[in-house]
Amino acid sequence: MKRSLLIILFCAFLATGCTTTPAPGKLAKATPESQRMNPKILSRVDSVVFKAIEEGQCPGAVLSVVKGDKLVYLKAYGNKSVVPDTVAMTTETVFDLASVSKCVGTTLSFLQLVENGSIRLTDPVDMYIPDFQPWVDPGTGEKTDIRIIDLLTHSSGIASYITVPAYVERFGEATPDSLIRYIATEVKRNFKPTTDYLYSCLNFVTLQHILQNITGEKLCDYAQRHIFDVLELANTCYNPTGSTLELCAPTEVQADGLPLVGNVHDPIARIINVGNSGNAGVFSNAEDLSVIAAALMNGGQIHGNRILGKMTVERMIRVPEENSPHIGRALGWDNRSSAAGIRGDLFSRTRTICHTGYTGTSMVIDMDSKTAVILLTNRVHPEDKGALARTRALVANIVAASVEE
Repeated sequence: MKRSLLIILFCAFLATGCTTTPAPGKLAKATPESQRMNPKILSRVDSVVFKAIEEGQCPGAVLSVVKGDKLVYLKAYGNKSVVPDTVAMTTETVFDLASVSKCVGTTLSFLQLVENGSIRLTDPVDMYIPDFQPWVDPGTGEKTDIRIIDLLTHSSGIASYITVPAYVERFGEATPDSLIRYIATEVKRNFKPTTDYLYSCLNFVTLQHILQNITGEKLCDYAQRHIFDVLELANTCYNPTGSTLELCAPTEVQADGLPLVGNVHDPIARIINVGNSGNAGVFSNAEDLSVIAAALMNGGQIHGNRILGKMTVERMIRVPEENSPHIGRALGWDNRSSAAGIRGDLFSRTRTICHTGYTGTSMVIDMDSKTAVILLTNRVHPEDKGALARTRALVANIVAASVEE
C-alpha cells in the first residue's frame, strides 16, 4: 500500500513538469525537458564559458536560462575573486551590472511614469530640465528639441561620456546637480535627433534627473520601491549594504591594491553621482534578474506582482518608426543596432531585446520563444581586460538551439 502511494506521488511530481515551489522573489526551477528544451544541447554552454575563463576573458561567471516563468539552468563557473584572495564563484554572487542598470533600473522606472500619466515619450527634455539645449543646425541655425524618446533610444546626439578627471577639477566630486547643468548647457549635440545613433551614458543621467524632478525621489529609491521591492527581489539594489554587500563580486583593483567591492565601477556613477545614477549603479544576481526577465516575458508581471502593463512592455521592445532604420534601438534596450550581436544568430531578429554592461554583464530576452539568457561576469577583475562579445553570442546560439517548442 505504501509502495503504491509513493508511486502515485512520484507520478504526480512528474506531471507537474518537475518544478519546485518558488520562494518569494524567486522563479520555480524546472528541468529543461519539462519546458521543451533539449538538455544535451543546452549543456554545451558549459564548455563555452569555461573556455572564456581559461583564455583570461573573466575570472568566473554565472549563467541563468529562463523559459517562460521557469528557471531551467543556473550554474556558477570559475572564481568570484582572485585579489586579494581566490574565492570560488557561486550562483548567489551579486554583480555590478554597469549599463544593464539602464534597463532594469532607469528604463523600467521611467516607463512607469508614462503609464501613470506623468510624462509622454514625445515630451521635450526642457519641459523638465530648464535651459536644456536643443540641436542647432550649423548651416541654418534651425533648432530641434531633444525628446525623452531620443534619450531612451540613444538617438539624441548627446555626447557619449565626459572626461571625469577634468570635470572633477572644475566642479568637484559628488556634484550631481552640476553634472546635469553641464549636460544641459555645455555637452555637445552631435547630430539632429532621430537621424543617427550614438550610445550615451549622459542620455540616462538626464533621464535620471527628469524622473527625480517629477517624483521628488532619488532614482535609487524610486526603483527600489516600485521595481525591486514589488518583485520581492532580495539582492537587487543601488549602493549595496549588509548581506547583499557580502555577496558582491569585486571589480577592478584600485591604486591602493584592493578591488572595488559593492562600489559601482563606472566613474560618473561612483565619483559624481555617488551610486545613484541613471547610467549605472544597480547590483544584482542571476536569480533576481531571472525574475525581471520572466516578468517582462509575461507581460510585465510575475507571481501576481506587476511592474508594467502588457502594452507598455510591447512598446518598450519596439524600435520607434520615426527613427532612422539603422539605429535599431528600442526603449532603453538594444533590439537590432550594430551592438546587438550578443543575441546570437538564432533568436528573433525583431522581438529580442538585449543589453550589456561594461563590467561583464548581459541579458538577452527573446519575447517570441519566451527565453532569456543572463550571463554575469566580472571581467574587469582584477584588471580592465577581457572581451566577451563572442562568448555571449555563442551562449545565446546554444540556448536558442535547445528550444524545441
